[in-house]
Amino acid sequence: MSTLCIQGLQASVGGKQILHGIDLTVSSGEVHVVMGPNGAGKTTLSSVVMGKPGYKVLAGSVTLDDIDVLALPAWQRAQAGLHLVMQYPSEVGGVSLDHVMQEALIARGRSIDGLDQLLGDEAVRIGLSPELLHRSLNVDFSGGEKKRNETLQLAVLEPRIAILDELDSGLDIDALRDCARRVEDLTNERGMGALVITHYNRLLEELHPDAIHILVKGRIVASGGPELADQLERDGYAAFSPS
Repeated sequence: MSTLCIQGLQASVGGKQILHGIDLTVSSGEVHVVMGPNGAGKTTLSSVVMGKPGYKVLAGSVTLDDIDVLALPAWQRAQAGLHLVMQYPSEVGGVSLDHVMQEALIARGRSIDGLDQLLGDEAVRIGLSPELLHRSLNVDFSGGEKKRNETLQLAVLEPRIAILDELDSGLDIDALRDCARRVEDLTNERGMGALVITHYNRLLEELHPDAIHILVKGRIVASGGPELADQLERDGYAAFSPS
């Protein structure tokens, strides 16, 4: 059982404070969804938790079980069990996905025996052409291929907690279904916890949330069950804006 605990998190970027005290807890097997308008601080939240350069923590804490996440560089946060599925996956010329996965597993002290078979099986399951496993990472990939690739990496690395920053961005219906279902299966089959950032209800038709949090102007202004997404669809973010 693992738990990501965010308490009183305040953060700024470029001298401007974006997060004004975030409290959020995600445990194994749970799916927590953060929704909010553009500029609310959703991507800032994922960036601060994962240690992206340029963000300054002003107050608060982030722990993964007994680990002080904020005291670690980004690569050690990943080794500790956090994983970010990026909104805009990076392209890395000359480095193939299978090589990246090999090095990532070795760095975690895990065996790479059977890795080729595992990658092939996951590619089939996620609908990614197996030939892309051996090409430069994300170079000349379509938007859907990049997100399928990100989801495949997630399945192979088996993090304790995954952060999905707009997984649905740029996806067609088929790719969205395949990626969301794989994440849903990982929470059910392997007990992975997921912190899911999204704008739209359509992702939640396949990836079923345990809780939904509405983030507005750097603060969580409402939390609840799946019905909260229905209210948001009906009333918009204006109904949740602080006075």
